[in-house]
Amino acid sequence: MKKSPISASLSIAIMTFLYLPILVLFINSFDASKYGSDTFHFSLKWYEQLFRERELWRALLNSLIIGIAAALIASILGTLSAFSLYRFKTFLQKIHYSFIYIPLIIPDILMGISLLLFFGTIFFPLGLFTIFIAHTTFCISYVAMVVLARLQQFDYSVIEAAQDLGANDWLIIKRVWLPLLAPSIFAGGLLAFTLSFDDFVITYFVAGQGALTLPLYIYSMIKFGSTPVINALSTLLLLLTGPIVWLTHTLSEDI
Repeated sequence: MKKSPISASLSIAIMTFLYLPILVLFINSFDASKYGSDTFHFSLKWYEQLFRERELWRALLNSLIIGIAAALIASILGTLSAFSLYRFKTFLQKIHYSFIYIPLIIPDILMGISLLLFFGTIFFPLGLFTIFIAHTTFCISYVAMVVLARLQQFDYSVIEAAQDLGANDWLIIKRVWLPLLAPSIFAGGLLAFTLSFDDFVITYFVAGQGALTLPLYIYSMIKFGSTPVINALSTLLLLLTGPIVWLTHTLSEDI
């Protein structure tokens, strides 16, 4: 089937709209001018300044630790939630599904305020741990939905065949369930990490004094004027995530 000129032009326009700002950001990270100018002067001074920003690297480390921890816990709890929703069709599971689905549709600001009021009610001190709890809370829903979508296409006759061959429950989990669900669990965990690493609104409410993540640090920098250091940081993150996405895609095909 031939692609129409209108469809091709629309695709090019959409891709340009999405990726042209990223290209401009990449170019500006190597421009010596702080605010941009008609003449481009190649320089690495913003990268040199970036590596001197200790607070920024501390915030990045906090975001990585919270993101990885939240993704791991959310992957475990989300997978268990999806499995229970798939296997048991009771009234209690309908309530369970509502609790899983609600974080996907409510605004982030509402969830941030709710969590802040909850932590305040129980007099729980705000900090990095409350950020981890908040991120895990909404990440569970995303993992559960990804795994549940895979389970709805699952061929249960494979489990029955394993049982006929004498496999016990633990062996079935190890040799059948986990290998077949591994791509969806991995995809859900990767999505959870991305959402946690990138979250600003909920983190802003539950961070507390002194708890700093990368989105919060970038926001504090922008408040006092945009700086090319952010362009340099964004370029490094793009160069880092590109190979990771390629590797993830390759591994997912091999699983």
